Amino acid sequence: MNSTRAASLKHIDAESKVGESPQHHRAELRLWLRLLTVANLIEAEIRKRLRETFGTTLPRFDLMAQLERAPDGILLGELSRRMMVSNGNITGLVERLVQEGLIERQVSERDRRAALVRLTPHGRTVFADMARAHSDWVAELLGGLSTEEQKTLWQQLGDLKLSVHAATHEAAGAAGPEETS
Repeated sequence: MNSTRAASLKHIDAESKVGESPQHHRAELRLWLRLLTVANLIEAEIRKRLRETFGTTLPRFDLMAQLERAPDGILLGELSRRMMVSNGNITGLVERLVQEGLIERQVSERDRRAALVRLTPHGRTVFADMARAHSDWVAELLGGLSTEEQKTLWQQLGDLKLSVHAATHEAAGAAGPEETS
């Protein structure tokens, strides 16, 4: 193995590289990179298991999860907003899931441009199986932490979430109204 390849394998994530010289990086940066690394590791494993076990993708799972929470259906625009992706991305996903009989699409009688989507009974069954497995996988991946450690981490991440919200609202307020719109 050449030295360039060996060096690239040594630094599989940004946190590893920063960890070589922590004195040159602020603790906040190292913490953020640790959070990002852990989230990416968990997401990659969930993506892999969804693909291998159910032949599906995380975006499809996420879309079905949104529909599972709304048994009466969701307008495509609202679904796009909730998932924070473009209408075009949602439309493609919806079309494939409709073709597979997992969801149904109904054009609004009041506004022909709006379409309501919901899980079919078959889609509900398929999603329930995926959701159970997903929950088990997450429990397995976080299982190295005791119940008390999980509770503490939950609380600390909640504090961090509040800190981020406060900082982003302060920054938005300091920028002035013309820059925040």
